[in-house]
Order: sequence, then C-alpha cells, then structure tokens
Amino acid sequence: MTRRLMLIGGGLTVAGLGADAALQLRKGPYDAALARMGRPLPVAPGMADLVRYATLAANGHNTQPWLFSAGEGGVTVRPDFSRRTPVVDPDDHHLFASLGCAAENLSIAARARGMGGEVEASAPDAGLHVDLTPGTEEPQPLLTAIPERQSTRGLYDGSKLGTEEAGRLVRAAAAHGVEALYLDAPERIEEVLALVIEGNTRQVNDPAFVTELKAWLRFNPVQAAQRGDGLFAGSSGNPSLPGWLGPRLFDLVFTADAENGKCAEQLRSSAGLVVLVAPEDNPRGWVAAGRACQRVMLQATLDGLKCAFLNQAVEVPAMRAELRRLLGLGERRPNLVLRVGRGPALPKSLRRPVAEVLQG
Repeated sequence: MTRRLMLIGGGLTVAGLGADAALQLRKGPYDAALARMGRPLPVAPGMADLVRYATLAANGHNTQPWLFSAGEGGVTVRPDFSRRTPVVDPDDHHLFASLGCAAENLSIAARARGMGGEVEASAPDAGLHVDLTPGTEEPQPLLTAIPERQSTRGLYDGSKLGTEEAGRLVRAAAAHGVEALYLDAPERIEEVLALVIEGNTRQVNDPAFVTELKAWLRFNPVQAAQRGDGLFAGSSGNPSLPGWLGPRLFDLVFTADAENGKCAEQLRSSAGLVVLVAPEDNPRGWVAAGRACQRVMLQATLDGLKCAFLNQAVEVPAMRAELRRLLGLGERRPNLVLRVGRGPALPKSLRRPVAEVLQG
C-alpha cells in the first residue's frame, strides 16, 4: 500500500541553502511526535491509548483513512473517504484493507488488557465495530510489536527465511481466513518482479498517479511532524530536503527506469514475498486481508524481520490479472504483496494526534 522512493542517490548537502532550509531540517518536532505515538500501552488504557495503538497500523500512502467513534461498549473504526487515493486505489481496496489493519491492532490491544476485542465487520462502509466490554485478559505476543512495526523500504541482506519462520507468517494470516502464499524460489520471484516492473512503469508514466503520490510526500522532518501523515522521505532512506526544493528534485529524478531499478534491487535483496489472498473480493474480504496483513507484519517484527509493500502488481488491473493467473488463484483476487527479509531499521512515518481522529 506504500510507494517506495529514492529521491536522491545520496551526497546532497544543504550547506548554503539558507536559514529557512536549516529550520525545515530540524528533527526536534519529528522526534517529539515519534515519542508521543510510540509510548507503551498502559496497563489500564483509556480510549485514547487504544486508538493510538490502532493508528500505528499499516495503511496506504500513510493517508490514515480512518475515524474512530467511541460508543457504549466499544469503538467503531469508520472510513474517512476524504483521505482516498482514487488514482492508485480507485475501488478503495487499500482504504478498506487499512481499516482492517487498524481494527486488528485495536483488537490485539483490547484483548491484552482484558476487553472483548471482537471485530464486527459485516458492513465495512458503515465501519468496523470493536468490542471493548470487560472480558478475560488474554496473552497477546504480537502486542509488543505494534509500536515497533514499520514498512522498511530499504535493502535487505538477501538471507533466506527458515521453514519455521516462513510458516509463522503463513499461519498469522490464516487467523482471519486469508491465504498467505510465501514465495522464495528465484524463478518465481523473477516472474513476479516482471509484473511489478510493468505495473510500476504504467503508474510512473501516468501524470495523475504522480500528482497523487507527490501530494502525500513529506520531504523533511518538520513537514512530516506538522502534517502527521504521508510518506516521510527518511522512511525510504532518502535525505531530508527543504519543502521548496523536494518537489522540484522529485520531478527530476522520479522516472520509470530509476524506480524500476530500485524495485528490482529491493526485491532481489529480500528473502521472499508474501502474497495475501482473501476469500471474498469485496470490502469484507479487503478488511480481512488488512487484518491478516497486520498480523503478518507484526509476526515478522516479532521475529526480527523487516517487510514492506510491493503492490504495483496488484494495483494495476492488467497486472493483477496476470498475477492471479501466475499463482493459480482462479477468480480470487491477490490483495496485497509484501517483501520480507532482514535489514536495518529506517526512520518511521508519523501518525496524526489521536484528537484528530477520535470522535465522541
């Protein structure tokens, strides 16, 4: 659900760009926002604490397309259609998957603190209701991974996963009836990569796609902290740039050839791919895919692994049809693609304050 970018190949300095540039590159506001959103869940959490944990979920372009409505006995996670990305996600698949990711985090946190945690998702357009009535405290090993998880959009070390490591990822998705296909055979990786590159080429050559993506880029720590959303340049290993300079350089370096080269390098550095396939191709199924995806990413985090989305082959309809055929899925839709491996952590994208998303 998140685009991988490398705006500059390195070596850029901001010397001589002026005082305004230096102010925009300060990390203080970013660090403060990061500390706020990453605090551990209290033993007796309030509604704001639970919602904060929910917002740490994966989501497309870090748009955070959710609103939370507190009510008697629980909270409803509702879609915020004002934060749609209609070019990359015209049917709102990623939006509903993002809601599923958030609901899964909330469910895990609630169960760990002695609340029901059941998720009612029969009518996703109206929202996902998470039960917060008192229940029995249940051990939730994935809880500790929630504030640590991130989409790590850098290079991995190329080492393979063990059978048990891969199996834990597959089983994590199965909790919600979603099939996780783990692919690590080199020939199969190259076949998927060809679809990723073709999908990426079509997207990068689409002016509407580029305009939409650019609107969600945050080129420096101050910009990221002020907005609390979007794709922070540092999260992809890119240098921070003043707000006036970043968009101009982006226009110069964001080309299909450059991005395809990075996609290929990143995928070939990975241990393998996880393709998530829900039983239904509708908002209910997309929510289930999101819940499964969140569990896979949390399990990977718990196991010391990194992962990141590589969704071009499921975002472009023609490529999605080819991927369905390649994997023998019949009429089932391949929902999300994750690459998995071992690598260094990168700076995180931020989240908006809870007060901006919690209602009632």
